[in-house]
Amino acid sequence: MAKNLVIVESPAKARTLLKILGGRYNLKASLGHVRDLPRSELGVDVENGFVPRYVVPKAKNKLVNELKKAVKSASTVYLATDPDREGEAIAWHLAEVIKTDNKPCRRVVFHEITDEAVKQAFQNPRSIDMQLVNAQQARRVLDRLVGYKLSPLLWQKVRRGLSAGRVQSATVKIIVDREREIQSFVPVEYWTIEAELTKKAGKVPFRATLIGLMDGTKPDIPDEREAGRVKAELEQADYRVHKVGIKKATRQPAPPFTTSTLQQEAWHKLRFTAKQTMAIAQQLYEGLSIGDEGSVGLITYMRTDSTRVAASAIAETRDYIGQKYGAKYLPPRARFFRTTARGAQEAHEAIRPTRIPREPALIKNYLTTSQHRLYDLIWKRMVASQMAAAIFDNTSIDIEAKRPKTGYLLRITSSVNVFPGFIALYSESKDEADEDEKKAKLPALRKDEDLNLLGIYLEQRFTQPPPRFTEATLVKMLEQWGIGRPSTYAPTLSTIQDREYVTRVRGSFQPTELGVLVNDLLNQHFADILNIKFTAGMEDELDNIVKKNRNWASVVQDFYTPFDKDLTDAFQRVERVKLPVELVDETCPKCGKPLAIKMGRYGKFLACSGYPECKYTQSYQLKTGVKCPECGSELVQRVSKKKRVFYGCSNYPECTFAVFYKPLPAPCPKCGGLLTQYRGRLTRCTKCDYKGKLERDN
Repeated sequence: MAKNLVIVESPAKARTLLKILGGRYNLKASLGHVRDLPRSELGVDVENGFVPRYVVPKAKNKLVNELKKAVKSASTVYLATDPDREGEAIAWHLAEVIKTDNKPCRRVVFHEITDEAVKQAFQNPRSIDMQLVNAQQARRVLDRLVGYKLSPLLWQKVRRGLSAGRVQSATVKIIVDREREIQSFVPVEYWTIEAELTKKAGKVPFRATLIGLMDGTKPDIPDEREAGRVKAELEQADYRVHKVGIKKATRQPAPPFTTSTLQQEAWHKLRFTAKQTMAIAQQLYEGLSIGDEGSVGLITYMRTDSTRVAASAIAETRDYIGQKYGAKYLPPRARFFRTTARGAQEAHEAIRPTRIPREPALIKNYLTTSQHRLYDLIWKRMVASQMAAAIFDNTSIDIEAKRPKTGYLLRITSSVNVFPGFIALYSESKDEADEDEKKAKLPALRKDEDLNLLGIYLEQRFTQPPPRFTEATLVKMLEQWGIGRPSTYAPTLSTIQDREYVTRVRGSFQPTELGVLVNDLLNQHFADILNIKFTAGMEDELDNIVKKNRNWASVVQDFYTPFDKDLTDAFQRVERVKLPVELVDETCPKCGKPLAIKMGRYGKFLACSGYPECKYTQSYQLKTGVKCPECGSELVQRVSKKKRVFYGCSNYPECTFAVFYKPLPAPCPKCGGLLTQYRGRLTRCTKCDYKGKLERDN
C-alpha cells in the first residue's frame, strides 16, 4: 500500500513528525529552499513584469531527484513547511520542482509540533496560498534588485566585496545616525544635592534629594558656585515632614515572547546574539529527543510578532499555577495581551512551551546548556504571564527645609514588594535594574514631624549622550519602526557585521569607517532606500499583497522606477572613493615598506603598501603577543569555517595548538601554564584547574 509523503525543511523536524504520524507516512527533508534566483546573474526580467527566473542549485540536484522518486510511490503529497511566508514559498517551490500533477498535493500548517496540532493540521489540509507566496516573491525580488544593482556601484566606487540591501542599509543608517548624535553631544553640567537626616529621637540616618522650592519652582544648579550657595542655605534650614504618601501599586507581567522580545531578553539575560537565539529556538521547535518521549517539539513556532496564546495553553498554564503556587498566585480571570507590533500576523501564536508540565528542570539532562537556558527563559515567561500581579508599597515623603524667605522641597521614595506575584518566577531585565526595590524600608515618619540635619552632600553630574545600540535595543528599534520582519532581524545583524559596516565594542554596535562611508554615499544618492519611514512603508506594501490582494509586480514597479533613475545618475556622478590605507606594525620582507590590510574576495589579507611596484602579499593574522605553550611561536586570532573566533599557533600546520578563549600574557599563577579570558573578567588555565579574575592591567 502506497504511503503518504510529507516534506519538511529539516531532518530534526522530520523525525519529530514521524513519531506523531506513524508508519503510514514517509517523511523527507528539503533542507530549506530547493529553488532560488541564480547567484551568477540578476535573474529578474525587469522589462516584463519582474518575472523571476528560479533555478535548482547544483548542490540540491541529488536531493530533488530523491524527492521526485519519493513522489512517484506516494498516494498523497503533504507540504509541511514552516507556517510563515517563507515556508509558504518553500512549499510552492517544492510543488513546482517535484511535479505532483498526477498526485494530490496538499499544504498543512501547524504552529507547534504536538500530537494535537499536527493531527488537526492533517485533517484540515489546504491549497498553497499564492498571496503569501507572492508577498515573499516580491520581497525576494526587491532584495535581489537592490543587492545586485547597488553592489556593483559599491564595487566600482568603493571596494569589491561590498553589498547593500533594503533592510541592512537602513539598519546601518540607524547605527551611524546614533553615533553622530553621540559625537556631537555636548555634556551639560548640573549638581544634585542630598540632605542626610534622622528623626529627633532616632539613630538611623536617611537621605532626601532636593527637587525644588516649596512654591513648585525647580532650581537651576549648573555649577559648583550655585551648588555651594544652596548648600549654605540648606545648612541653616529647619527640617520637618511636609507630606507622607503611601500607595499600593501593582505590576503586571509581560506577555509571552514574540521573536523580537525573545531576542532582546536572550541578550539581556543570557548574552545570546539574535543569530544564536534563533538557531537554538529552531532546535527547540523542530524537536529534540527527550528520554522515553522520543523526539518532541518543545516550543511553538519561533518566528512570530503576535502575543496571542491558544485558549487550551492558557487553561493548562492556569492549572499548573494553581497546583504549583496556590490560589493567591492565580488571578481570577485569564490574562490576554494585545499585540502592538506593526503589521503583526495574528494567525500566529506567541512563542511558548508546547506543554507547561514539561518543566525545564525535568528535561535539563536531555538538552545542551544553551538549549536548556533558552527553554527555561521561554517557559518562565509563559507561566509568569498568567500569574497574579506583583504588589508594592510605594512610599513618597516630602520634606520641607524652611528658611526665613523661602523653603526648599526634598523628597525620599521607597518601593517595597509586599506580594511577589509573578516575579516569584520571572522578571524582565529592566525590572531587575530597578533600584527602588533594593532600598531599605524608611523609618516611620508622620506629617509635621521635626527632623535633625546631619549633613548636606553635593554631587557634580553631566548629562549623558544617547547610548549605543546593543543587540537588544537595535532589534527593539527595528520592530518599533517596522523595518524587516521577525525572520530578518538575526540575519540583518549578522550581515552588517560580516560586511564590516559595524563592529561590536563591549557589547554595543559602532559603525566602522567603511560603514560610515558607504552609508553617506547611499544616503546622498538613494535616500529612499535608507529612509526609515520609506523602508517601513515598503513592509506595509508587502503586507497589502496578502491583506488587500495587491498585485505583487506593481509593488515592485513602484519601487523600481525611481530606484533605477537614481542608480543611473549615481553611476555617472559618483567619484571613486579612496579608502584610507590601514597599515600594520610589520614591514614587507621584500622591499621593507609597511604592510597594509587589504580586502579580497576571500576576506582580509596583508599586502605591501608599495603596490604595484612591490606585489608581496601574505595571509592576515591578528597577533596576540602571547607565545604558544607547545612550540613558542606566537598565538594569532583566526576565524573558523563557521565564523567562530579562535586562537591558534602561527606555526600551523606544524603546530596545531588552538583555544577558543582569548589568551592572556600573564601565566597561570598556579602552574605557569597558558591563562585565557572567558565569561567577562574571569580567567581559566588551559593546563590545570585554576580559575580566577582578570587583573585590571591585563
